[in-house]
Amino acid sequence: MSKKRKWDDDYVRYWFTCTTEVDGTQRPQCVLCNSVFSNADLRPSKLSDHFNRQHGGIGGHDLNSLKHVPTPSDQSETLKAFGVASQEDTLLQASYQFAYLCAKEKNPHTIAEKLVKPCALEIAQIVLGPDAQKKLQQVSLSDDVIHSRIDEMSQDILQQVLEDIKASPLKVGIQLAETTDMDDCSQLMAFVRYIKEREIVEEFLFCEPLQLTVKGKAVFNLFRDFFLKHKIALDVCGSVCTDGASSILGENSEFVSCMKKEVPHIVITHCLLNPHELVTKTLPTKLRDALFTVVRVINFIKGRAPNHRLFQAFFEEIGIEYSVLLFHTEMRWLSRGQILTHIFEMYEEINQFLHHQSSNLVDGFENKEFKIHLAYLADLFKHLNELSASMQRTGMNTVSAREKLSAFVRKFPFWLKQIEKRNFTNFPFLEEIVVSDNEAICIAAEITVHLQQLSNFFHGYFSVGDLDEASKWILDPFLFNLDFVDDGYLMKNDLAELRASGQILMEFETMNLEDFWCAQFTVFPSLAKTALKILIPFATTYLCELGFSSLLHFKTKSRSYVNMSDDIRVAISKKVPRFSDIIEQKLQLQKSL
Repeated sequence: MSKKRKWDDDYVRYWFTCTTEVDGTQRPQCVLCNSVFSNADLRPSKLSDHFNRQHGGIGGHDLNSLKHVPTPSDQSETLKAFGVASQEDTLLQASYQFAYLCAKEKNPHTIAEKLVKPCALEIAQIVLGPDAQKKLQQVSLSDDVIHSRIDEMSQDILQQVLEDIKASPLKVGIQLAETTDMDDCSQLMAFVRYIKEREIVEEFLFCEPLQLTVKGKAVFNLFRDFFLKHKIALDVCGSVCTDGASSILGENSEFVSCMKKEVPHIVITHCLLNPHELVTKTLPTKLRDALFTVVRVINFIKGRAPNHRLFQAFFEEIGIEYSVLLFHTEMRWLSRGQILTHIFEMYEEINQFLHHQSSNLVDGFENKEFKIHLAYLADLFKHLNELSASMQRTGMNTVSAREKLSAFVRKFPFWLKQIEKRNFTNFPFLEEIVVSDNEAICIAAEITVHLQQLSNFFHGYFSVGDLDEASKWILDPFLFNLDFVDDGYLMKNDLAELRASGQILMEFETMNLEDFWCAQFTVFPSLAKTALKILIPFATTYLCELGFSSLLHFKTKSRSYVNMSDDIRVAISKKVPRFSDIIEQKLQLQKSL
């Protein structure tokens, strides 16, 4: 690594001044033509050569003689006044814009100096000529510079979010989940939902590593410290939706007890995206054994490299669509339903493969009772997949999620009546293979017991978001029967007045529910606040799961930073950095140096 040269005030005799990079590198800049040179050119011979060749002058000026010459920064301000960006501004803007795109695409920081800039220089040389190449060469895209730019943009985005949180007229909703990355480091991720102007906004809040222990108390301390660091009271949180191990983020965990101690009236909810886990817990012994058999078959095929290669070759030979099986994973909602469907549709081919490999799983797999249980499980988990997929979206509130769960549970009595009549229409895979009355009677009895137990569990486990009759005006204030509201209810007059407005009715019919109530803040503040307190809390940790998927792009074998919070924030935030403010602050910092 070459030694960095230092600036000397004597160099002003050649009409040069000094600019300092973020990493402290000093570079000479000509006052007359505004050209910036490398640190290697910071020597009298190079500076005098430029002055004599380009400007035909004679050296020997002192520092006082330069006071009457416009400095590059003065020229920059003059250009700004006329709406023209200076060269220094454009170079910084290009650097920040590339760093922003780099983070958005989740690319490593080194891609700029190793690939993008060399390619851009070659293209500029061929298409635009050497002058354009020299200008492009001045855009700073080193690894450290890109990292610094992303950090600055992340802090600007975070500042925007914190300002919005402070300005929100109601308490905010928090979505919190924990995961373990590829380096076995526990990461805690949080999203926030708040009101800004006339809409509910969902934004990334933070992703921080849990340094020592993964316990409820440690999670609470990290969460609380984030708010203390940014001088925001913890009671700004009105609700927290969690997901993860019950000992860490469950409703009886230490995290929940600490939160309720700090914020007594906070609403704690659990993610509603895991009905699969509840179904598994309620499975009778025979159905659970069938599920475990499926897992063992997949592990036999996928867990051994030779078997996996032979399996792929076998399916390619017979021309079957599914040549690769999915691993069963507890962390993905749709995994179970997909593998059960694939196993059932490829049942005969997998049975042949197990025979060919002389596996000890053959006896259990080719049993007719197992196939019937497999068909029922594939049908049931397919229904659950459809339920989960309907809730996997942004803007999902507890009321909407509860309605979807209630609609799903209401299907159970109808299914039970059909099953009593040996009608398996709602279970197409099961209907396909049940041929005898004896088989139908046996599986109908098992399904009946399971669905009844499952229905009870659903009612007790997913009670969040269930509105009482007097609060259902939130869903539709125009069709709601005011007789359900007590005459002493303070907002009954507001409801009657709202229902009389044709303009507000048009707004209700054209806007989604959250935006409608946000729009009523100025006219009916009491109604709007009551409605939004129910609509703001998160129903799922879907955004955190999306964030964890992005984390996989940042935490790789070649990028093993412990804290990737800044990169993730720039990548997944809906906020756009205020580039003009960031660049202005950067230029002011350089002037002060």
